[in-house]
Amino acid sequence: MRRLLALSILALLGLSLVPGTAPAAKPTIGIGGFGGVSVPIVQDDVKSGSMFGVRVPITLMSFVSVEPFFASSALGDGKQEIGGITYTRDGFDNKTFGVNAFLGSLKGNPGFRIYPYVGIASAKLTRSGSADITETAYNFGMGLGVSPAASFSVHLRGELDMVVIDDVSRKFANATLGVSYDLWPR
Repeated sequence: MRRLLALSILALLGLSLVPGTAPAAKPTIGIGGFGGVSVPIVQDDVKSGSMFGVRVPITLMSFVSVEPFFASSALGDGKQEIGGITYTRDGFDNKTFGVNAFLGSLKGNPGFRIYPYVGIASAKLTRSGSADITETAYNFGMGLGVSPAASFSVHLRGELDMVVIDDVSRKFANATLGVSYDLWPR
């Protein structure tokens, strides 16, 4: 799974270097913020929680965009039964630094666009009473971008986020709403 995702990201970036695959476009760099909800998948020891973060969308050419990001989520406390006794466990705080890759541009002419994306990140899961977990995370999702003006856009996204821990993983379904603004060029 790790190799497949890494190869997919490299293929997306490699396609951008092939001459004639897309018309020329000015590179753009923006800044954006987002908020939403993170829902654990098949995990009894944590519950849903809020998330927020910052994204830096970079359009390299009209065919490829990348997006470095920071995301933070605070998951709710969960109940876990061990030996017939139910315990309440603190929810994780999840801090993630990574990059997403997109086919197409996240910015541009006014209108809307639907875009798939994949990403890779470093995730740190912390909670009291447990050792910190710092591992590689992978995500993929779909987004809907609406641009009322050429330099401003609103994004609604749904994604699956997976933190790989040895032979198991912690999975989260995330839904976010965010805004972004082009800083360069104007």
